[in-house]
Amino acid sequence: MTVTSGTTRAEYCVIACAEAWRGDGEILASPMGLVPAVGARLAKLTFAPDLLLTDGEALLVADVAPMGARPQTVEGWLPYRQHLGLAMGGRRHVMMGASQIDRYGNQNISCIGDWARPTRQLLGFRGAPTNTLNNPTSYWIPRHSARVFVERVDVVCGVGNDRAVGPYHALRRVVSDLGVFDFATPDGSMRLVSVHPGVGVEQVVAATGFPLAIGDDVAVTREPTPEERRLIREVIDPRGQRETEVRS
Repeated sequence: MTVTSGTTRAEYCVIACAEAWRGDGEILASPMGLVPAVGARLAKLTFAPDLLLTDGEALLVADVAPMGARPQTVEGWLPYRQHLGLAMGGRRHVMMGASQIDRYGNQNISCIGDWARPTRQLLGFRGAPTNTLNNPTSYWIPRHSARVFVERVDVVCGVGNDRAVGPYHALRRVVSDLGVFDFATPDGSMRLVSVHPGVGVEQVVAATGFPLAIGDDVAVTREPTPEERRLIREVIDPRGQRETEVRS
C-alpha cells in the first residue's frame, strides 16, 4: 500500500525491523529474510553504527553492500565456533521467521498438524531452540493471518515466554505486514504496539487467532526520514526487492 508520503508498506516493515536492533550496541545482527536484512543494514547506517553484520558466511563486514552484492571491507573472521559463542552468550540478536506463533511467542517452523502424522512438513527445528534460549530473538512474518498467529503452535521450535529458561532468553519484537508487536505485558503475552499506515486495529485483531493485549492508544508505525528512505531505495535495496516480500 502506498500512502501520501510515497512510503510503501514494505518500507514501513523495513523501518519496523530496523527498530528491533535500536540500542543493542555492539552485538551481532542475524536477520533471516529480505526485509529484515534491509532493516539491519539500515540500522547499521543510521542509529546503530556499532551493530555487527556478516557476509552470510564466515566474515564480519564493515561496509553495507546493496542487497545481492558482496561487501568489500572485511572486519574479521567469524568461523562457526565463534558464531556459536556469540549466539550462546547473548551477544547476537536474531530475527527469524515463523510458520506459526502463539500469544507467548512460541514459534513453529517444523511441521503442521500432529507430530506423528503431519499434514505439512516444514524446515525442521534448525537453530530455533538454541536461538531463543541463548540470545535476543525477534520475528518477521510477511503474511499476517490467523493461520500463522495461532492459539497454540503444533510444535514448539522457538521457545516462548511461558516455557523460557536461561538468563539470555528475550523475545523483543514481532513485525508483520500489518503491524508491530512486543511482549511487554505482565504475563509475557503478545501486545500490539503499532499498526502500519492504512491498517486498522480491528483488521489486526481479525487476522490473529488469539486475544491480543491492546493499549488504549495504539501508535502508527513511524515514517522513515528522508535520509532513511534514500538509503533504502538508493543504497541498500536499489532493485526494490523488498516490494516482492510484502503485498502492496
